[in-house]
Amino acid sequence: MVQFFVIHGIAESAWARPYSRARNNISDLGNAHCALLSEPEPRYVCSPAHGLMNASFVTLGALLVVGVAMTRGALWRRGPGAAAVKLLLAGAGAGFVLAGLAPADVDENQHVIGALLIMGTGNIGLLLAGFGLASTISGPWRWATVLLGSTAITAFGLFLSGHYLDLGMGGMERVAAFPLLAWALAIGVHGLIRGAGRTHDPMPARVSTPARAADSDRRCPSRPARGVRVRPASAGSHVWQALVFAKASRQGGVAHAAPVTADSPATRHPAP
Repeated sequence: MVQFFVIHGIAESAWARPYSRARNNISDLGNAHCALLSEPEPRYVCSPAHGLMNASFVTLGALLVVGVAMTRGALWRRGPGAAAVKLLLAGAGAGFVLAGLAPADVDENQHVIGALLIMGTGNIGLLLAGFGLASTISGPWRWATVLLGSTAITAFGLFLSGHYLDLGMGGMERVAAFPLLAWALAIGVHGLIRGAGRTHDPMPARVSTPARAADSDRRCPSRPARGVRVRPASAGSHVWQALVFAKASRQGGVAHAAPVTADSPATRHPAP
């Protein structure tokens, strides 16, 4: 999109006679021959940089088609409605390609078809895009899209009917064609920023806090407290207990020995 506006300025500055954005069409920058035209308004056209301008038309159209195809579910709702909107916007891209390949003074019919795709199909798609954007896109973006689409369609109708108001033929044509380009540039930048934010957003780490550890210990009471190492009872401790009970039995008494653990003195220093 940016290259189009840059080359637009370069091409108009190359005119020997000053180019008028009010009196001249955008397509005049791509006309291959110098001539005095009478339709739809009298004007002199001579664009030395017409080849550069037509290349810009083709590049713009190709990028618009590719951009619409690459957005997929990132900016759009699911369903046939959003698919139809993307098809209409891609049609505008095809219109720019046709307009660049067929200048108005070389193949007027093909050039007119391209202009109808740009300002007709494309602006309808722009209007409907306000209802086809994904739910994650904020409300102001939706309303701005609908407003731009409505403005562009109205301007296109005025342009076709010859009612240029005080803007002139070229001025009204720009009101009909430029909203789509401005919106595509803005929504593209918005999508790139959103994508970059999701890519660099780190996943939050699970932090074990004392409160969470205590809660976990309450849920699992049989588990030993944190930081306490429990040594299992050794085989020697069981043998020592058996000897104590055997000796008590020979003496005719009953031994009420306290449980012997792995950490008791008897276990650590067994009697011979």
